[in-house]
Amino acid sequence: MGLSIDEQKAVEKFKKDVVEPSMTKLVILDFFAEWCGPCKAVAPMLEKVAAEYADKGVVLVKVDVDKEQFIAAQFQVQSIPTIYAMFQGKPVADLTQARSESQMKEVLDQILAQLPIQGGEAGDQQAQMAAQVEQYIAMGEQILTEGDAARAAGIFGQVAEMAPDNPAAHAGLIRALVQADQVEEAKAVLQAAEANSAIAADPQIANAKAALELAGNKVDDGELTALREKAQADPSDMDARLAYAEAAFAAGDRDAAADELLAMVEADREWNDGAARTKLLDIFNAVGLEDPWVVSTRRRLSKLLFG
Repeated sequence: MGLSIDEQKAVEKFKKDVVEPSMTKLVILDFFAEWCGPCKAVAPMLEKVAAEYADKGVVLVKVDVDKEQFIAAQFQVQSIPTIYAMFQGKPVADLTQARSESQMKEVLDQILAQLPIQGGEAGDQQAQMAAQVEQYIAMGEQILTEGDAARAAGIFGQVAEMAPDNPAAHAGLIRALVQADQVEEAKAVLQAAEANSAIAADPQIANAKAALELAGNKVDDGELTALREKAQADPSDMDARLAYAEAAFAAGDRDAAADELLAMVEADREWNDGAARTKLLDIFNAVGLEDPWVVSTRRRLSKLLFG
């Protein structure tokens, strides 16, 4: 079912504060709480070391476990302070036991010697470039949501050239091309993305592939009408209803597809191992979990499933 709105906001904040800076810098991630005595004791040391190592590409980010319980849970924080070194979105070292300035510096020196971290002006330029890429991707997603698939494809295509290892850019381009009815072009982009080991396994590429596969169910207007009439003639024919929903989505009528699938879930949620619900989730991933239509439709599905 995905994340709640609050959890999505927490993830976006963590992405902005920690993941994005960690693409070019080493982030010291300090899980703390205001009431925690040991946290207060170690904080001045962390701030001092981070300031001294700023030119080497080190930044300090503090996460209040009381305010960011979801993020703390993802890191399985059992006690505080818990301190990690983050690089390119992943923990690369546990710094919790480095409680003195000398210990922390020794560990950081070892990490920095092994990672391609750039400090100073070069690191700032890379960070600015990463921020610019994120802005263009957000712009492309907004335009795609508004229905201008061709323009969105142009933006995503430019970003993919700027940042060839950025999965969001390639995934956005595939989805935009699908919505613009340029399926063959989308297939070519997907093939290139899957050949890029840096992004091939990213879930965003898998979601874009789902969008492309759903587009493969497209039929002409006459066939779509026949599928709709067959589904309406016998509501117990779940196979016919599923075929119509798939064709409706491929034709660009996602409301009709969702309405049919939701009605199928309401009628028999366990039919064919939950095939209607699974197809809805495929559609959500294909459109994008942040899309307002997806958020609204997910609420309808949740209401059916959980009351």
